Amino acid sequence: MRGSRALPLPLLPLLLLASLPALSPAIAALRSGGSRSVSQVCVEKSLIFRSNTPYSTDIVSDPDGQDPLFCVQLDDSKLNYFQQPQDIKESDFAEFLEKYDRHSFLAPSQVQPSFSAFYRAGDPILIYFDSSSVLSMLRQPIKMGASGLCVDGNPAGFLDSKSTSCIRIFANLSKSCMTDPALDAASYYRDFTVLKVPINDTVTPSMKVNVTAVSPPGAPHMKDNTCINVVSEVIYEIEYSGTSGIQSVSVQFKVSNISVNSRSSLQQHFTMHFWTRTLSHVLPRSGNPGYITGAPLLIASSGAKQRMSILRSESDGSCSQFLRHTVQFGRNMRTGCKISLSPILEDGNCSYIQQKLYKAFQGMSRTEDFAVTGSAHSTQAEEWRTILIENCSVEAVNCTSCCMVPVTLEIQILWTKVGLLSNPQAQVVGTRHFYHCQPLKFLDMSMVPVTTIVTFTDMTDWPEPPRGQPQMHWKLPFDIFFPFKKPRMLSKPGSMEIEAKFNQSILELLSVGDASDFGAAFLLEKHLIFLCETNQTLKIQELARVA
Repeated sequence: MRGSRALPLPLLPLLLLASLPALSPAIAALRSGGSRSVSQVCVEKSLIFRSNTPYSTDIVSDPDGQDPLFCVQLDDSKLNYFQQPQDIKESDFAEFLEKYDRHSFLAPSQVQPSFSAFYRAGDPILIYFDSSSVLSMLRQPIKMGASGLCVDGNPAGFLDSKSTSCIRIFANLSKSCMTDPALDAASYYRDFTVLKVPINDTVTPSMKVNVTAVSPPGAPHMKDNTCINVVSEVIYEIEYSGTSGIQSVSVQFKVSNISVNSRSSLQQHFTMHFWTRTLSHVLPRSGNPGYITGAPLLIASSGAKQRMSILRSESDGSCSQFLRHTVQFGRNMRTGCKISLSPILEDGNCSYIQQKLYKAFQGMSRTEDFAVTGSAHSTQAEEWRTILIENCSVEAVNCTSCCMVPVTLEIQILWTKVGLLSNPQAQVVGTRHFYHCQPLKFLDMSMVPVTTIVTFTDMTDWPEPPRGQPQMHWKLPFDIFFPFKKPRMLSKPGSMEIEAKFNQSILELLSVGDASDFGAAFLLEKHLIFLCETNQTLKIQELARVA
């Protein structure tokens, strides 16, 4: 009897293995080799729920009288047999092994990666551990998943200036405080060097760049159930020079304290900042020749062309050490943040505090000159002007324990339009850095709020227009009111009658009002006849022009 029940093909081998004791004698004979007598595969019917096989199926009775069997007919007789194996020779063994090899307990051979002659944007930055002669990569941890937990394996990309943050959770902070390298500042700069350029062979001393720590904190330790000097922020400053690679690397830290509890956690911030001193051939122009609104304002420091920048705040309101806002031409800006002065509170040196704040306002390098035009070249001295700087006085007013410190930097930029009126070009004619200061007590200077203001003032002196506004030029007769005047007549007989007729004709002209054009023309013609009778030639000509 044929059945239409279906069996999924992927489940067929599993069912066959489970039903080996119930195979029919004809099928069991296949296990001992020899020729096949039945071209079908059978299992117990009780194991089949549905069949999806494309082959025809049968339900046959078991010779032993047990449950009937569910059998699948095979269309191709070769499907039940493996191919005849080939004879393997010694010379062919490796070839067949490589062709049919699958998994092995032997580790595959490690292929040394090849690197280019110089770093490209996005390439991992290589570091070298001298003690163990191990080549590795500089890491920038990132957060993973919705929980934001730290993943330390993320490589830092060359020229990829960015900030990341993540969270670390400690089950036993008392132990992790002194054993976890992620909490120790020394693990971010000690015992390794950064390679200037990628290498493919031996690492030489000239290729190594030491990582300089700026005011490194001490090692973390436990005190009164609190972990002290835990790294909360890591900031790398990497200087590069084109294909010459990395020139210097410095790192700065922010530390915090964590109290021990059942589920202690710490949020860490990691920043990579790349900069260069030789940007003359890298920076695009900000206009040609005049500045374009929104383009970066160009400055020069030690002969190197850069972009003017101002302080930028972090997520916690503190001033970023390396990330700054770019000043855009024609757009006023205002930023605010807080600068930490906690490492120097005990010194009480006003001059030192002032210099620290001035350096924070200026950034990585002191600004000296500004570009007059957006296409200024660093080698053309006539296209650069000196920036005027007004600092604060060191003396505090009526305060013995105060220091006059800069709290606001106002960058005042004067610009104008030059050239043709049809195609004006914007040029910067003057720039001043004006510092506003106020006295602060030393005890209140742990966090100093600072503000930066950028203002652009248009001082364009527009020329006089080539001509004034168009005027109305009326083309009127020499004496338009002559019809309303009495003609000067010579004294002669009958002049009184002539004057009376003239007055009557004037009254008729004045009484036209809303008369039709035909009536006005008739009166005008009558007035001309009157003038002809009185020999008023000049008046006739003027009246003709009016007509």
